[in-house]
Amino acid sequence: MGGTLLNALTVAIGSALGLLVGGRLPGRIQESVVTGLGLVTLFVGISNAGQTGNVIIPLLSIALGAILGEMLDLDGALQRLAGWLQARFAGGSGASGDARQRFVTGYITASLVFCVGPLTILGSIQDGMGLAIGFQQLAIKSVLDGFAALAFAASFGVGVSFSILTVLVVQGGLALAGSALGSFMTPPMVNEMTGVGGLVLMGLALVLLDVKKPRMANFLPALLIAPLLVAAATALGINIYPL
Repeated sequence: MGGTLLNALTVAIGSALGLLVGGRLPGRIQESVVTGLGLVTLFVGISNAGQTGNVIIPLLSIALGAILGEMLDLDGALQRLAGWLQARFAGGSGASGDARQRFVTGYITASLVFCVGPLTILGSIQDGMGLAIGFQQLAIKSVLDGFAALAFAASFGVGVSFSILTVLVVQGGLALAGSALGSFMTPPMVNEMTGVGGLVLMGLALVLLDVKKPRMANFLPALLIAPLLVAAATALGINIYPL
């Protein structure tokens, strides 16, 4: 859990610094910063998506995950959570629609960026297993997330700082899972989960680049479906990585 706590701390510091400088940045600069973050997110997403060894696994995971996510309306749940957080802690009851949407966008975008990726998944699980490499990976992620939080908060405002809650819940949950089930996660399972995470990040990049606004939170079940498909194929003796 040490890596998760460090990550939450760096996001808090980055968000605070971003809020200090954000109000001093002209709108066109904030827009350019968001575009830059979108390009970087797209690059990271493409890189992560390449970790898959068989594109059929991400295809099935994304399709099934999207169906499940839409049925559960995960994106709507996150929207409502973000709206409640704004009303409860950020004086959102009298805020304009634009201010509320800015808060919600900042919260959801930062939460997804900070909690979807190989360092999040592998680092948290290994940290929960008590492996030094897990903490090292989360330490690297913490530095990256700190700078990203600064840029996001400067553009989207205080909503970004509430992504600390998501980091604690998601990474903390993965760390607890690692302490109990870490040995169950084989390298192919982690690779396919990373590949699906890359596709989710690519979708998030479309939002940052203002190309399309998919409900990316509804794709999150795919991150769980991918390793389960690998485990099922292994149990059935199916070779998912043909030569």
